[in-house]
Amino acid sequence: MPGKVDQAPGEEGHTTILPILLGQHLYTRGYSLLPGREEGRMEGLYSAPLSSGKPASLRGKKGIQVLASSPVPAVLVDRLVKIYPGGVRGVDGLSFRVEPGEVYGLIGPNGSGKTTTLRTIATIIRPTSGRVEVFGASVVEEPLRVRAMMAYLPEEAGAFRDLRGIDYLRFYIGLRLGGREAEEAVEEAARLSGLGRALYRAVKTYSKGMKRSLALAAVLAVHPRLAVLDEPTAGLDVERSLRIRDIIREYNRSHGVTVLLSSHNMLEVEYLCTRVGIIYSGRLVAEGAPEELREKYGARNLEEVFIRAVGAGKP
Repeated sequence: MPGKVDQAPGEEGHTTILPILLGQHLYTRGYSLLPGREEGRMEGLYSAPLSSGKPASLRGKKGIQVLASSPVPAVLVDRLVKIYPGGVRGVDGLSFRVEPGEVYGLIGPNGSGKTTTLRTIATIIRPTSGRVEVFGASVVEEPLRVRAMMAYLPEEAGAFRDLRGIDYLRFYIGLRLGGREAEEAVEEAARLSGLGRALYRAVKTYSKGMKRSLALAAVLAVHPRLAVLDEPTAGLDVERSLRIRDIIREYNRSHGVTVLLSSHNMLEVEYLCTRVGIIYSGRLVAEGAPEELREKYGARNLEEVFIRAVGAGKP
């Protein structure tokens, strides 16, 4: 069921990215899963390991500081444009940058271009025009180098249904790491997931929250330089959401993992993010630290900032 990775706006479903390991390189093949079509065996976790040699990792490195303005940003998006078939603009001249060590939140209404932007950064879809870089590497010209430095968690992430959770962690982590380092990362991911004995059951028996915890644990345990997280707590209960937020914050602060995330939960964004970018119709309409945005818009919280910024961005 191969199909285009570019999914036109308005189509329901999700995109599955299947990792394919060839020699020293990890390539990906995309499948668009739409209603009425048979689902594949894998449900959406995109692994972004191996370029050549050992992938970049922050495992064992502590105390990485947030830079006020690094010469080489973790993420640079410069006048990004993505036009889908039919002339629909998913992103329309978007520009922002994420500094190393930041937690940057990208928020906006449904259809504003958040997921398109994250998929472009993750090298899943190609931009129509503009420049996108991860730690100085172009997502168009050096996609394998970009994948070696990052890990991506899609909103509809899952795992191979017939694998046990622990075997899935071993598979995913084994694509990036080897030897004792891989064993330690699997142990770390098992602890992070909080799934206990459920790790020894097939993934097809898991709830959505359990799958989300498994996927996030796999992404963070390899200590990527950049973690791109699309709606990391979407559809989860309060207890599991709080735990996932704490894990993201811990890995940012203790392991120096730069985080770029999207979320509709403004409480989550205020809790996690050092800076926030608000987009509407594919363009940036406001940006700054949560407290700066509250002051600028005379708002009590980020929800009010969001409403006022988006309202100001409407024609």
